Amino acid sequence: MHEAVRKGNIAIVTGGASGIGLAAARRFVDLGLRVCIADLPGKALDSARDTLGGDGRVLTVPTDISHVEQLKALKARVQAEWGQVSVLMNNAGVQPGSSIFDIEDTWQRIIDVNMWGVIRSAQIFAPEMIAADRPGLIINTGSKQGITTPPGDPAYNVSKAGVKVFTEALQHELRSTPACKVEARLFIPGFVFTPLTARGRIEKPDGAWTPEETVAFLFDALGREDFYILCPDNEVDHATDEKRILWAAGDIAENRPPLSRWHPGYGEAFVDWLKQ
Repeated sequence: MHEAVRKGNIAIVTGGASGIGLAAARRFVDLGLRVCIADLPGKALDSARDTLGGDGRVLTVPTDISHVEQLKALKARVQAEWGQVSVLMNNAGVQPGSSIFDIEDTWQRIIDVNMWGVIRSAQIFAPEMIAADRPGLIINTGSKQGITTPPGDPAYNVSKAGVKVFTEALQHELRSTPACKVEARLFIPGFVFTPLTARGRIEKPDGAWTPEETVAFLFDALGREDFYILCPDNEVDHATDEKRILWAAGDIAENRPPLSRWHPGYGEAFVDWLKQ
């Protein structure tokens, strides 16, 4: 396990009231960490407190991560009540759907939460984590959609592509900082059945992993030096993910049409590529 994930240390999980965030918060609690769950106010946050609360090791702070002042207030409260944060999991996200011309009027909210929320949170917390001169860990939740960028939800893809690029740059900055003991990881879940992906479904689809399975994969990876924590699911194995990612990069290297995987002139070539 990563040195920052240690009994008695402090972890913050944004978007921790449900889904992957709640499963991660529970795992941190089970490992003996004190955990602050930051999420929008409401029943889910209250339920998370009641579910995980006990012996003073769980704190819930209503927070809209798209607002810088609320992120600053989150840091101030955690430091005042507990002390310096060792683990920051930027997991909060939204996916209301989007179209290229924004007929839903959702682009601003998606990017404010999914991308700017991650960037600002890291900018606010990381400097003092570095200055603490002890092991620290920042986990940013990305998405395969931010890498292969399939058509259908462009705002979400843009936001998660931004998280990927930012997290790569963040890790480079951290490893280039003399004596820095803080690291970043890019967490890339597969198909996970959560309130974000349920879309009216009550039962988990066969192809999806549960949040608990996904978090188990994450925590296993934290015991290694993996930066890209690329999760499979019950539909897509790791080898297929690798081929999809390499094909997407090949659009540039081979000057194919963008999103050629979904282009009628390249569909058969992509299927053949998967079979190789």
